[in-house]
Amino acid sequence: MRISLRQLQVFQAVARHLSYTRAAEELNMTQPAAFTQVKQLEETLGMALLERIGKRIHLTEAGHVVRESAQETLDGLERMQMQLDDLRGLRQGRLKLAIVSTAQYFMPRLLGEFCTANPGVEVALTVTNRQTVLARLTGNEDDLCVLGTPPEGLDVVATAIADNPLAILARHDHPLLQADEISPQRIAEEPFILREPGSGTRLAAERFFAARGLRLKMRMELGSNEAIKQAVIGGLGLAILSRDTLALEGRFGLLKPLNVKGFPLLRQWQVAYPRGKHLSVVAEAFLEHLVTHARAAALAGPLPPGADSMAPLALPARPERSQPICESNSA
Repeated sequence: MRISLRQLQVFQAVARHLSYTRAAEELNMTQPAAFTQVKQLEETLGMALLERIGKRIHLTEAGHVVRESAQETLDGLERMQMQLDDLRGLRQGRLKLAIVSTAQYFMPRLLGEFCTANPGVEVALTVTNRQTVLARLTGNEDDLCVLGTPPEGLDVVATAIADNPLAILARHDHPLLQADEISPQRIAEEPFILREPGSGTRLAAERFFAARGLRLKMRMELGSNEAIKQAVIGGLGLAILSRDTLALEGRFGLLKPLNVKGFPLLRQWQVAYPRGKHLSVVAEAFLEHLVTHARAAALAGPLPPGADSMAPLALPARPERSQPICESNSA
């Protein structure tokens, strides 16, 4: 019986998402290729692992058995790799990261610094939405995850690494930019372009307005910060986004934050991993790098084209928060 590691990885992704399309997106492969890998695994085992009922995919009884055993196999291989990485130290090693899409505005600078100092380290970076990062965090699929505050109930260690203020953004010529201060009641009358349901940014914004008995008027829902910014520039409405996303557009004056009472919403970037997880030497080193340098990288914003990721950053004086703020259930 010949079963490949790739077949197990693809089957696990399909079983987790119950979708060939989403599994293929996660693994950077085509949907037909993912289907073929699972089909070959089923043929090798001589049993159906998945069945389609209506429009949904379900695991068969054999599928549940294979999923559990495959996870044990993949976990064992990962432990072996981590032990070998520990023996090598930082000369070589692999670092698996999952980050929410907004973190991409400062993470390249941090990775550039770390990989320049440790050229033997190979990085596998997944940039996705909050829901997928939380699923990966729960499933122990990565060494470290970078996101906003993890929800209560997740048994994780989460450490605050940088501020992540949310601002209400408008096009440069919006009439409300002339106002000294705008009430939440007034701003709620404006049309908004929002992130997808489950987005940490959207959840924080909706909680803010719901606490005041208000509901945002959604004109459009988009799953990308860049698409939202373009929609605002196009005059479709306002947006609530991390101020980190404003760096380039702010420099050119295309987007500006509105002075709304209660904003910016003060949130934090956090790095998290499952409690009890053994971090490799590489993961430990990168965690320390994040705690030490993430705040300065977030303040500096995205790298302009052609910029040197190793350019020194000025860090304003402020006590660092280097201790985990959540070693159990919440953050």
